[in-house]
Amino acid sequence: MKIHLFGASASGVTTLGHALAKKLHIPYFDSDQYFWLPSEVPFALKRNPEERNQLIRTALTTHEHWIFGGSSVSWGDDVFPEFDLIVFLWIPPEIRLKRLKERELERYGTAIYDDPDRNIRYREFIEWAAQYDIDPNESGFTGRSLKVHEDWIKSLNREVLEIRGDFSVEERLERIMKYL
Repeated sequence: MKIHLFGASASGVTTLGHALAKKLHIPYFDSDQYFWLPSEVPFALKRNPEERNQLIRTALTTHEHWIFGGSSVSWGDDVFPEFDLIVFLWIPPEIRLKRLKERELERYGTAIYDDPDRNIRYREFIEWAAQYDIDPNESGFTGRSLKVHEDWIKSLNREVLEIRGDFSVEERLERIMKYL
């Protein structure tokens, strides 16, 4: 079983990925582990795409069953083997952004407000994440967006389990288990 979970930042991909991995007794791999280099300032240095792709290919090919979480629509078609199940998660932006702000506060504490550099990174990240649900044709935004994800889903020419709405982890797990 090769499962791919993806959605916007703070849509619940990582939480669901860990819960599903525990339930199915298979490993979970998160895109952030491969996209970002370890650094003193987390999520600041992007890994070289060739190195990133080789690392994830190596990690996944050492397991027969796995879950990969995160947006990887621009990583190239040769990175991943055929997925058995693809799950797209979407939650209303006001809920997602509230979760994101809470997560950042939990990760970094009041430094997101008190430290000038951390505050700039925090505000830029929240602004970036807030663009997800806005049509790029209107905003000019070129990053990860709902439209990019929906276009990728259409390009797959296969069924994708879409879970749209503010559901609990248990409700999401139930939907996936019924699908499997």
